[in-house]
Amino acid sequence: NITEAKATAIIAFSSYGDIFLGDQGEKPRFSDISWASMLFCAGIGASVMYWGSIEWAYYYQAPPFGIAPKSVEAAEWAAAYGIFHWGITAWAIYIVPALPIAYLYYVRKKPILKISEACRPVLGDKVDGILGTVIDVLFMFGLIGGAGTTLGLGTPMIASGIEKITGITRNLTMDLIVLFICTVIFAISAYSGLDKGIKWLSNLNLGLLGILLLFVLIFGSTLFILKMGTNSIGIILDNVVRMNTYTDPVGQSGFPENWTVFYWAWWIVYAPFIGLFVAKISKGRTIKQMILGSVLYGTAGCALVFIILGNYTMYLEINNIVPIIDILNEQGAPAAIMAMLGSLPFPKFITFIFTLTALIFLATTFDSSSYSLAAVTQKRVVKDPERWNRLFWAFSLAILPVALMLVGGLKPLQTASILVALPLILVMIIMSISFVKMVKADREKNKSMQSNVKRLEKKVHKNVG
Repeated sequence: NITEAKATAIIAFSSYGDIFLGDQGEKPRFSDISWASMLFCAGIGASVMYWGSIEWAYYYQAPPFGIAPKSVEAAEWAAAYGIFHWGITAWAIYIVPALPIAYLYYVRKKPILKISEACRPVLGDKVDGILGTVIDVLFMFGLIGGAGTTLGLGTPMIASGIEKITGITRNLTMDLIVLFICTVIFAISAYSGLDKGIKWLSNLNLGLLGILLLFVLIFGSTLFILKMGTNSIGIILDNVVRMNTYTDPVGQSGFPENWTVFYWAWWIVYAPFIGLFVAKISKGRTIKQMILGSVLYGTAGCALVFIILGNYTMYLEINNIVPIIDILNEQGAPAAIMAMLGSLPFPKFITFIFTLTALIFLATTFDSSSYSLAAVTQKRVVKDPERWNRLFWAFSLAILPVALMLVGGLKPLQTASILVALPLILVMIIMSISFVKMVKADREKNKSMQSNVKRLEKKVHKNVG
């Protein structure tokens, strides 16, 4: 992961970064704000609101590096680790598949959005056979499992919000109603396409999130939030190598395996999907813009959520205002998050904003997921995948999680999807090599053509003379 982060930085600031995705002079398909909102909303989903609010509490109770639980030092590291896990390294992983897919689609003008096709420069015609099918199926399985996990985290949180607002007790029926509403939203958006559907939904999502964060920053403990946020950034900058390479061989606390390794595997599982989506919406931009935009917008957005929501929740706990950790351990994360929102002024209003934002976050994740699945299963994608194909995957994504919710079996799907990360590491390495090979081959071809043109011009001048 450190290598991937370094590699993407090198590519961004090398001559490769100047490669234009599309015809020269072509304007970007989406404005900077819409592009940023689509990148962010597709890349993280409702999970960032869940973990952004409560992840620190797990680290605070069982911190890394042998630190005493619930100490001052544990609190500082707890506030920093979530930002780290959802930061630059994670978003750099997303960029790896985006590079060959974007180059293939916009520079080589091949209207194919398949993960296997992006491996062709290395694997050759093998991608047309079983190997190519296996690569695409791995991507699809990982994405479906990832969507199931996002659903497993987001649905109870949204249902708990509805319970707080309406007073109706949360149960399985309410969870299914939440999923149904989410499905209707993202099905309509998927049918409408990128310009009218996903873009509009992402813009709305970003606006609502901005209102939520600003409200908590103003009416929460503003000074504590800002001071702890600044402190966290300092801790990360000072310890980034240690945090990336921490394996705890002596203490064997399980922290690296349970959190850091899990997160890296999780980002790898999601990377082909996000990479494909990022590539598709980045027409009219350079590779440098695509890399820096994805990494900076994504990292900044996640950091703001963790700094504002997470630090305010921590403030309530360490100042004995709301027993967040007791609620978390006894009633679960959704109840702890609702307790945090309930401590703010106008609790029903802010709970409504939080719940609506989470619902749309969930919809945008499924929306972009159905778009990517439709693109991968279609032979040619000139502009957008066919509407019927997008709708098929929209409803297919909803049916499997519903079935698993009814039998209480989301956990096996989540675990199995993480196992896909191992072979996907190899696929991502192949995609990285493929990107470099494509660029080098095209540059050699252009040099050869320019050389032939010059020789031809000399002959013409000689004959004229």
